[in-house]
Amino acid sequence: FQSLAAGADPAHPWMALASSAAGTASDEVPAIGDANSIQWALGKKIGDTLDYVDERGRPFRVKLVGAVANSILQGQLIVAEDAFVRRFSGETGYRSFLVDAPDGGVSASAELTRGLADLGFEAESAVDRMNRFNAVQNTYLNTFQMLGGLGLILGSVGLGLVVLRNVQERRGELGVLAAVGFPARRLESMVLREHLRLLWAGTGIGLGTALLAVAPALMGPGGGLPGRSLGLILAGVLGNGLLWTWLATRSACRGNLLASLRGE
Repeated sequence: FQSLAAGADPAHPWMALASSAAGTASDEVPAIGDANSIQWALGKKIGDTLDYVDERGRPFRVKLVGAVANSILQGQLIVAEDAFVRRFSGETGYRSFLVDAPDGGVSASAELTRGLADLGFEAESAVDRMNRFNAVQNTYLNTFQMLGGLGLILGSVGLGLVVLRNVQERRGELGVLAAVGFPARRLESMVLREHLRLLWAGTGIGLGTALLAVAPALMGPGGGLPGRSLGLILAGVLGNGLLWTWLATRSACRGNLLASLRGE
C-alpha cells in the first residue's frame, strides 16, 4: 500500500473497505485501487469520491480509501462484496479470481486453463499481467524521452547559432585584439572557453531543476534514477553543445579580423 485514508489501520489495510473502518457516509462505498490509475487515469487522490449509478438508477459515491503501488489492479477499483451486491444484485457469479499458487503457478495456470476451457476460463500469471502493463507505460516513457532528447539536440544547435551571432557581432573587438598581437588560435580559445562556461552552467541548472521536479517520484515506492540512460543523455547534450559551439567559434573567427576592424 502506498497510501491509506485517515483513520485506516495500516496493520490491516484491506479492512478499510468496511464502511465503519473507513468512516464513510451512508451513501459512500469505500474503494481501493492502483496508485498510478488513481493519480493519472482518474486524476484523483485518497479521500476523493467518484459518482456512480447503481442498476436501479440510484446515484451513490465511491470514496477512495487506499492506493496500492505497482499492482495488477490497474484500471480497476476494489470494493467490499456486500456493498457491491446491495447496488448490483442482478450480477451473478464472479468474472475474475485471484489465485495464490506456489512456485509461480506456471503448472497450475496451464491446468486451470485446459480444464476450464469450455467455460471460457483463462489463467494469467501476475508477472505476465504486470509485464503487459509496464510495456504500455514504458512505450509512453520512451516516446517522451525521445521527444525530450530531440528538444535537447535542437537546443544545443540553437546554442551554436547564438554563439555564432554573438561572435560575429564582436568581430571588431576581436580585430582590436588581433591588431595588438593576439594570435588567431588564442582568440578562438578565449571565445570557446567563455561560451563553454555558459554550456556547463546551463546543463547544471537544467539538471538541478529536473531533479527537483521529479523528487516526489524518486522518493516514492519503486523510485530511482536511470543512471545509464541519464548519463548518456547528458553526455550527448554536452558533446553536441561542444561541437556546435566549436564550429560556430571557428566560423566566426575565420578570415581577416583586421578587415572587420577597418570597417568599424
